[in-house]
Amino acid sequence: MADTVYVLNGPNLNLLGTREPEIYGADTLDDIAGMLEDRARELDLEVEVRQSNHEGHLVDWLHEAQAEGARAVLLNAAAFTHTSVALLDAIKAIGVPVIEVHLSNPHRREEFRHKSYVGMAAHGTVAGFGAQSYLLALEAAARLP
Repeated sequence: MADTVYVLNGPNLNLLGTREPEIYGADTLDDIAGMLEDRARELDLEVEVRQSNHEGHLVDWLHEAQAEGARAVLLNAAAFTHTSVALLDAIKAIGVPVIEVHLSNPHRREEFRHKSYVGMAAHGTVAGFGAQSYLLALEAAARLP
């Protein structure tokens, strides 16, 4: 059985493809999930892709990743990146490496996006490469010890 990588997506990412495509690109979350599933097979991994507009769901899924023995979590917490101490605490509470993912580069955007609570506890961050950010993060997850 292949190792599982959880791919958790936060608020408004269900609108990818139509929401501000000049910032987030034209790929939908389903497009990204398909790309991840294809690459995961090549890496002998499985991906569990989920999205929620609710902070508590993301916290629960981080706990689940720990309980299920996930290899890693790719987390695009979207706006919760900049506000959620609950996600920071959940990441610190689990032993599963979390890789922060962003489609855009938050440091090239509004100042309030420059602070990342997720990044304070994440193993690493991949940002600014559109949908490719997820694939780069998956490659990194595959190479974790």
